[in-house]
Amino acid sequence: MSRQKPQGCAFLIRDAGEEAIFTPEQFTEDQRMFAQTADEFITREVFPKIEELEGGNFDEMVVLLKKAADIGLLMMDIPEQYGGLGVDKTTSMIVTEKTSRYSGFSASFGAHTGIGMLPLLYFGTQAQKEKYLPLLATGELLAAYALTEPGSGSDALAAKTTAVLSADGQHYVLNGTKMWITNAGFADLYTVFAQVDGDKFTAFLVEAALEGVSTGLEEKKMGLKGSSTRQVNLENVHVPRENLLGEIGKGHKIAFNILNIGRFKLGVGVLGGGKHTLGVAVKYAKERTQFGQPIAEFGAIRSKLADMATRLYTLESMCYRVAGYMDDSLETLDSAADDYAEQVMAAIEEFAVEDSVMKVFGSEVLDFVADEAVQIHGGYGFSAEYEVERIYRDSRINRIFEGTNEINRMLIPGMILKRTMKGQLNLFEMIQKVEAALAEPEKPTPPGQEDAPGLAFERFMTDQAKQLVVYCANQAIQKHMADLREQQEILIDLADMIIQLYAMDSTVSRTLQIIELRGFEACKGQRAATRVSLTTSSQAIRALGENLLANLASGDRLEAHLGALARLTFHPRVDVIGLRRTIADIVVDRERYPF
Repeated sequence: MSRQKPQGCAFLIRDAGEEAIFTPEQFTEDQRMFAQTADEFITREVFPKIEELEGGNFDEMVVLLKKAADIGLLMMDIPEQYGGLGVDKTTSMIVTEKTSRYSGFSASFGAHTGIGMLPLLYFGTQAQKEKYLPLLATGELLAAYALTEPGSGSDALAAKTTAVLSADGQHYVLNGTKMWITNAGFADLYTVFAQVDGDKFTAFLVEAALEGVSTGLEEKKMGLKGSSTRQVNLENVHVPRENLLGEIGKGHKIAFNILNIGRFKLGVGVLGGGKHTLGVAVKYAKERTQFGQPIAEFGAIRSKLADMATRLYTLESMCYRVAGYMDDSLETLDSAADDYAEQVMAAIEEFAVEDSVMKVFGSEVLDFVADEAVQIHGGYGFSAEYEVERIYRDSRINRIFEGTNEINRMLIPGMILKRTMKGQLNLFEMIQKVEAALAEPEKPTPPGQEDAPGLAFERFMTDQAKQLVVYCANQAIQKHMADLREQQEILIDLADMIIQLYAMDSTVSRTLQIIELRGFEACKGQRAATRVSLTTSSQAIRALGENLLANLASGDRLEAHLGALARLTFHPRVDVIGLRRTIADIVVDRERYPF
């Protein structure tokens, strides 16, 4: 296993386990200290205030954000020259994970340190950065991001907010309404998107104190009641010309790149929420007694806890793999170069597919974990007196945040095809490899299931899944090359196959490295979680492939496809029940996410 140059979508074409990836087991002492600081802050400062925050006391949220600033949590991504810490992406993600144990704070914290501040960091002028970044680092200013409008949700570029240059040429006059704006109740600085002269989508830095800026009432939401969400109204707001962010008509570059970063951070945010939820569930299961014994002793409950931990282990493997990719890419850049910002954006965009995969998979893992936690609580899970009731409501928004999961699913195959056509991804070589495999007289013989340090069984399972995914993708491309973008159902099924494949590849790669680091016997739980995760994903990929091929062909052609599918499919006969029992023993013993 070797450390190779980071390349977006390489998991599709590289053999399973051949690439060394970054994993949580490689955290440095400094990174662990940042994690501990953030974790202790949430426990000591935030959790005692949850009831007030849920009741709409957002003055308290401002106090908490400023306290977070006092210990450096708001300045993680801000370079030292602007008063920040300038940490790497992995460290920033670790802090994001730890601050996500309570969704209300996580949303407010993320809106400030992520989408609220990063447009300025990556696209601002030197003067803009010098003016605002030091104040954002200390919490003297709090930020928000104003993109969505009543008539433009997923179609962000259809915004109706206008910006017209004033007669004296010194200001842009903005008019329009933004909605669902997190932190709007107390934000001091907005990144606002508007159409210059009606058709040039452009970003602006808008101070909340400017005349004509106002907010509506707090939205009455299903969840995230602990964060402020309001409309922002702009009525003849005179924004100084020097507060134009980026270039006129290039606002889409800012919006889409910041969405990529938002998806990246959301993936690890829901990981933090999921780990916390698993801890809540297992502690309740050990305390709740039915039929004379704790419900944590019942197989049905233990199976749920095992599945929750397994999905979180897979998600964690996916998230920090991408963090490592970004750090490896960014550390090679020259921060003094004139085009440094463009280089950073290109490095981040390289992993846009992985960001979307993390966002979709992660948000659905958290929904699964939250739902199972409620189920473990039984009737009490439906009561607002128990934390899981709020967790369940709060989790739902993540499938809508940062582009809906449906939008992200449709983006994934499209971005892969675009990279292939540009020569950035050698998918055609993989297609030839699949065709060669199908031409072989015999189907490859899988290795035995005996546990072995090299995880030969798991690697074979993953490589077979790769060939199956590539075969199905090739058939879809051949039939719908001209109109594939319009075949939304096909794109969604392809995306789900790709998502499951990335989950498999990340999980087996991580577990191989843990074995190398800690030894085979010390990784019993991780090995069990890996085999369960891979078995579930491979079964899902096969089912999706059958559905897809049945749509692409009929008659003899379909039979030929299904024959190819059978040749490429590996049916793992795995004792999933026994493996779940192994995982559950560890979860119940440790009373938390155990890996």
